[in-house]
Amino acid sequence: MGAGHDHAHGAGAAGAPGRTRIAVALGITSAVLVAQVVGSILTGSLALLVDTVHMLTDVAGLAVALVAQVLIARPPTQRRTWGLVRVEVLAAAAQAAALLVVALVVVIEGIRRIAEPPEVPGGMLLVFGVVGLVGNAVSLVVLAGGRGDSLNLRAAFLEVLNDAIGSVAVILAGLAIWLWGFQQADLIASALVAALIVPRAVVLLRDAGRILLESTPPQLDLSEVRRHLEEQEHVVAVHDLHASTLGTGTHQLTAHVVIEEACFRDGHAPRILDALQACAAEHFPVALEHATFQLEPPGHSAHEGRTHA
Repeated sequence: MGAGHDHAHGAGAAGAPGRTRIAVALGITSAVLVAQVVGSILTGSLALLVDTVHMLTDVAGLAVALVAQVLIARPPTQRRTWGLVRVEVLAAAAQAAALLVVALVVVIEGIRRIAEPPEVPGGMLLVFGVVGLVGNAVSLVVLAGGRGDSLNLRAAFLEVLNDAIGSVAVILAGLAIWLWGFQQADLIASALVAALIVPRAVVLLRDAGRILLESTPPQLDLSEVRRHLEEQEHVVAVHDLHASTLGTGTHQLTAHVVIEEACFRDGHAPRILDALQACAAEHFPVALEHATFQLEPPGHSAHEGRTHA
């Protein structure tokens, strides 16, 4: 006997408000990108160029995030029974990979410029840094309210947050050049932006990889899940227990549950199944509403393959 709850899978945690937030942030970031492209050409600043490339990545990332937010809202089909909830995970992984490439390019260009640092107009660099910071600040306000709703929105928020920090570095470099003629500040600022990019990209890749590899959600202790299920009345043992994350806010649990053989004859089995479903949905740090349990009599596991444990 097996059972699972029937839920809508493709709605997405953030929904329409999430799409609106990302769309507004995309429009603002795109406008700032155009301004910074002009600034990079006029100043020749590596720090501003890095921040511009970073912002280009942000624009691409926000565009992908917006498309992903639309796709994950599509309902499931016969061929895609979970809908497209994993699109947001793929989008986050793509953003992280792009950021690592940007960081590598920064390092290479920075080394090339050490020997021949170009003259950078500090005042102009300062102006474009302020423009970038203002645009990023507005985007952060737009995205802040929804960053906890999905991995997609979290990735978008972190994109803009790190870009804002990059704009601060550009402003500081512009001030140092403008006030004291310290041209090396441009290289220092570009290195700082690169240093900010790498840890964030690694964290995003780690989180996306954990979901794609169907690892147990980090909030769950699977041994505790097993123990609690086995404490349910008439449950003898639990084996072949698996838990994974499909997308933001969507987790699944499967288990083979051995119950007393008499329960199949006296009508207890359906009640045990209800208790197991309620336990999975309500007891643990993440709601395991997509839970499927196979109820078995003692000795049934001897007939299963060796991959069941």
